Amino acid sequence: MKQITLLTLILFFTSMSHAQSDRINGYWMTEDDESQIEIFTDDRGEVRGKIVWLDEPYEEDGSPKLDGENPEPDLRSQPILGLEIIEGFSYDASDQEWSGGSIYDPESGRTYTAYMRLEDHNTLRLRGYVMGMRFLGRTTYWTRADGPLE
Repeated sequence: MKQITLLTLILFFTSMSHAQSDRINGYWMTEDDESQIEIFTDDRGEVRGKIVWLDEPYEEDGSPKLDGENPEPDLRSQPILGLEIIEGFSYDASDQEWSGGSIYDPESGRTYTAYMRLEDHNTLRLRGYVMGMRFLGRTTYWTRADGPLE
C-alpha cells in the first residue's frame, strides 16, 4: 500500500511540475514591441523560442532582414523572421524559473546565458547575463500576446 501511495505522490508532483513548466508557452511581445516570440516546449521537454513576427521584417530594398551580425558566417544569410533565439531551458520548481538555457540577440550577434521567470500570467521577466554571473546582465520584460500577429 505504501508503494502505491508513494507512486501516486511522485506522479502527482511530476504532473504538477510539468503543468507549471508549460505556463510560459505562448506568444510574447518584446519590451520594445518590435518583435513577437513564440515560446514552446519541444519533444524532449526543452523550452525554446523563435521570432514569429517583426514590426519591420524587410530592408529598404524589400529583401528580408537577415541575421547579419551572426558570428558564424554561414548563418548570416538566414532571415531573422523564424529565427530560433531561445533554447535549452527547463523549469526549476524550487526557484520557480526557467534556467539552463540561452538567448541569442540578432542585433548584436551575441548569445547570453539566461533565465526566465513569470512575474504574473502576462509578464515574463527575462535576464541575460555573461560569465555565469547573474548580476552582470540585462533584464527585459515581455508581455503575453493573445496569439500570433499577422
